Parts: sequence; structure tokens; C-alpha cells
Amino acid sequence: MTLFDFFLDPLYRASFMGSMLMCLASALMGALMFVKRRSLIGETVSHATYPGVVLSAILGSLFLDPTSLSSSFVILGGAFLFAYFGLQAVEKLRSRFRIHLDATLCLVLSVFLGIGVVFASRIQFSNPLWYQQAQVFIYGQAATMTDVHIFIYGALSLMILTFILYRFREIELALFDSTFGKSIGLNLHRIVNGISFLLILSIVVGIRGVGVVLMAGMLIAPAVFARQFTSRLSHLLLLSGLCGLLSGFGGNYLSVKLSQQGLTYPTGPMILLFAAMLSFLSLLFAPKRGALSRLIRISRFRRKCQAENILKTLWKGGVETPLSQAQVLKWNPIGRLRLKKAFFTLKREGWIIKSGEGKVLLTPDGEKRAQRLVRLHRLWELYLVSCLKVDEERVHHSAEEMEHILTPALECRLDALLNSPKKDPHQKPIPEGETRCMT
Repeated sequence: MTLFDFFLDPLYRASFMGSMLMCLASALMGALMFVKRRSLIGETVSHATYPGVVLSAILGSLFLDPTSLSSSFVILGGAFLFAYFGLQAVEKLRSRFRIHLDATLCLVLSVFLGIGVVFASRIQFSNPLWYQQAQVFIYGQAATMTDVHIFIYGALSLMILTFILYRFREIELALFDSTFGKSIGLNLHRIVNGISFLLILSIVVGIRGVGVVLMAGMLIAPAVFARQFTSRLSHLLLLSGLCGLLSGFGGNYLSVKLSQQGLTYPTGPMILLFAAMLSFLSLLFAPKRGALSRLIRISRFRRKCQAENILKTLWKGGVETPLSQAQVLKWNPIGRLRLKKAFFTLKREGWIIKSGEGKVLLTPDGEKRAQRLVRLHRLWELYLVSCLKVDEERVHHSAEEMEHILTPALECRLDALLNSPKKDPHQKPIPEGETRCMT
């Protein structure tokens, strides 16, 4: 089968398209909660639906057939009602009773889940068919979706996309600067209510695919993935939605392919695991925020500091006096292999030259570079001692770190603030700078 067959085959079409649309809706709402730093609200609200599902099953057992489509809508209606009660309970406990948000979320989650378990133990024996119907919403059953679910999830996704596109500026203000939004006359309370309503709706509809237990993961994982690549809300929503779509497809695809090899893996958990895998890969390999790229930047910065410290050593030893490896290592304990790599880099940059007998000497460009480093080091030491009142015996280490990252603009500000000093706190001369500063 080709990839397109999964969207055309009646056996797979509903599961693939319904899951993708469900994940798109949850990813978009999860991104808004992530930006608002309220991601765990999704966990609480999803668990708050549990008693609603069970009580609706008990109510439906009185007058409905458990296999009918109307029974699903009754259960979803009860889940929505209790999700709303759970969200309101969180807000009331936080605002009126001044309970910390983390404690409030844990309290509401555990209480609602406990209520659901109590009623589930009752219906398990009195109405086993309805109990099985309720369990579908607890653990999810994406593989049994029908074409009706495609239209349901499609309508939900369209509703969320329309709301975000039409109210994007108001959403930005509600999330980042509500005070300014209120000052210009916007009714941000309506926007917040709209976000809450769509959050509840996306959770309630989504539990049919991945279940109450796993729904919170589909709210958080795509947002975590998207955050590693951007700091803009519009891009965050776009990437989060894309991650949701990929997760919905990837989870179904893996479930189908593994089942063809005799391995049975439920679709809902596979969707979440696929989303978690994408998030984990972004945490490792994202260009700016990824752990690997950060390690590379740290390694490059350390090598830069080592090379610049060697330049300072050569400058302090005398610009016309060649120094051997042993003499450089005396002041820079970095190991001979790293020293050779640093020498290679400095020679390639044109800052040092070999002077026979394994010794090296600064070039004119290297002398200027080393002189500026010494100047920045001594300016920063003087600033710490004279302006921040740091003991002069303790400023050397801080100056060693700052000298490698001070920009010409900061150099000019330090020079102006210190009135173009000539000596550092240890009475050593501060070299003249080449940077032309505006007075």
C-alpha cells in the first residue's frame, strides 16, 4: 500500500484522517496552554471527564442501546459537562481560596478521578456492556473510528483554526499583555472564555482517539516540539499543528505496519509515542535550542577561550619573545593535544607564527588581538572593583569569563563609565583601545 491508500481505503481512512484532525485540534490548543504556562490544566481537565463518561454511561443504560451512535454523544456530553466543572473548580480554588495552582490541579484531578473510579466499579457489574463502552473513552480506540468521526474532528479543527485566525491579535494580548489589551478597550475575558471552551471541546472529542489517560500528552508534546524551533506565537502554532498531523499519521502507520508483522500495538498510545519521539528529537537536534547544538556551541566557545588565553600568554611574555609549548602550558593547563589544536587554529587565523625550535611568536594581528583581550580583562576588573565594590582579589575569575564576550559597544560604555582609565585595580597598565567610541 502507498501512503495515499491509507486515506482512500475504507478500512483505514477514518482512523488516519480522524486521528490527524484530532491531533491537529489538540496540538493547537495545547500550544496556547503551553504559552500561557498552564499545560497541566489539560491533564486535569482530561481526567475530570472520567466521572462524566461513567455517569453518562449509567444514565444512558436506562434508555439507550450501548452500540448506538447516540450513546457516544451522550457520553461525550457528560464528559464535556464534567470537564467544565473541573476547569471551574480549578479557577475557583485558585482565585477565591488562594490555593497554589499546582496544588489545585492535583486536588481537582485526584478528586474527579476518584469519583469516576467509584462509579465505574458500580457499573462494571450492573451494566457490563455500558462499562465496555465507557472504557473506549478511557483508553482510546482510534482504530474503530468511522467516517462520522472525520466530520466531527474536521468541524472541531475548522472551528479552532477560525477562532485563532480571526482573533489572533486578541489572543496574543490575552496571553502576553492582558493589561495593555484591557487599556485599549478589548474584551479579553471573552477571548479567555473562548480558549477555555475550545480546550474543553478538543479534550472531550480527543479522548475517543487516545483516551482520558493519554490526552494530556497530545496537548503538550507538539508544543514542546514546536518551541525548540521558534519564539513567535504564529510559528509555534504552525509547527505545533504540523507535529500533531504527523503524530496522528505516524502513530496509525506504525500500528498498522507492526500489526501486519504479528505485533499488536494500540493506535492511541502509538500516536502519543510518535509525538513524544518527535519532541525528544527536537530537544536533541533543534538548531538553536537542541542539546547537541548547545554542546557544539559550548565546545566552540571553550576552544575560543583557550586560544585567546594563549594569545594573552604570548603577549604578556613579550611580543618579541618566542615561547615554547612548555612555557605556554605553564599558564594554560589544557593538555598537549589541545594545545597543538589551539596552535593550529591560531596559525590558520594568522595570529601566531612558528619561530624555530618548537616556539611560537605573535604576528602583528595576533598582538592587536591579545592587547584588546588584556584591555577588556583589566577594564572589567576595574568596573567590578570601582562600581560594584567587589574585592579586588576576587575579580580575576569573573574578568577571565567576560573578556571573551564583551562587544565593542560594551567596551566603549565601560571606557566612558570609568573615564578612560590607565591602570587596573592591581596598578597594571590598561592597553589603549583601537575601537573608536562616540563621545
